[in-house]
Amino acid sequence: MRYGFLVPLLFVAYTGVMAAELEPKDEAEFAKIVAKDAKVEKLGGGMKFLEGPAWVAKDGGYLLFSDIPSNQIKKWSAKEGLTTFRDPCNNTNGHFIGPDGLLYSCEHTARRISMTEADGKVVTVVDAFEGKKLSSPNDLVLKSDGTIWFTDPPYGVPKGEKKEQETNNVYRFDPKTKTLTAVIKDCDMPNGLTFSPDEKKLYVADSGKPRSIRVFDVNADGTVANGKIFCALDKGAPDGIRTDSEGRVWSSAGDGIQIFNTDGALIGKIHMPPPPPDPAKPLPEGKVAAGETPANLCFGGEDMKTLYITARTSLYSIKVLVAGKK
Repeated sequence: MRYGFLVPLLFVAYTGVMAAELEPKDEAEFAKIVAKDAKVEKLGGGMKFLEGPAWVAKDGGYLLFSDIPSNQIKKWSAKEGLTTFRDPCNNTNGHFIGPDGLLYSCEHTARRISMTEADGKVVTVVDAFEGKKLSSPNDLVLKSDGTIWFTDPPYGVPKGEKKEQETNNVYRFDPKTKTLTAVIKDCDMPNGLTFSPDEKKLYVADSGKPRSIRVFDVNADGTVANGKIFCALDKGAPDGIRTDSEGRVWSSAGDGIQIFNTDGALIGKIHMPPPPPDPAKPLPEGKVAAGETPANLCFGGEDMKTLYITARTSLYSIKVLVAGKK
């Protein structure tokens, strides 16, 4: 997410359970994935710009996510609430827990993909392509074979440094051969990415001018083919995206979370609740405050049926009826 050009919204610190504003487009399909009485829970607020949530299924389960301007990785668990996991963190953005159970992160300031080893040591996985620095790795996903796929738009190039890559690429890194390949070179601003449950399709969010999600066939040799537009968002640009266990695509959007079926048709939306009223700043009569705009999301919880949402300054969750892709 291009957080540097956004003005953070000011919200009263608050945590609690609120009714979600649900907007079904296909009521029968929407009812299969979100209960009509589903509630959004605000787990924490008062941060600066949140991104990159990843669920860690150990020690009772917890969520890691980035507060990019604060240069911190935050942690949330039901037992301990909101704490700081790492400070500083090279302005991390996206995170992913690999098949090996280790944390992989996109670091803006270091312009690299890093891995946190079992003993807590943070090491570089890859930081250059064809002898030139990466721009600012944004989001990543690991396949079951351990290969690392990530996007590299220039949103987070550190001040005073130059973008060295000519194109904004989607990369595949093979840790066995130490080979980095630009699998997609024709995106405007590649951002979130995710695989279908069978890993035969790769979805890539382009938050630049297209404001669309593309889909590609994934070949056995690690290349991709037959790229096409999967869907276009009607509000804002796609950023973080995930698939559920049945192949639907869940995307952050300008008006909340948008959910698409496997053919790219919009099933419905989950809008973020408005902040609690601020007596010092009353709204004009008849006007309702807008909710925070999500930047990213992931599935988690013991049954993988909790959707965690990073939205500007706050972290939210909502229980859903379908499990996320593990």
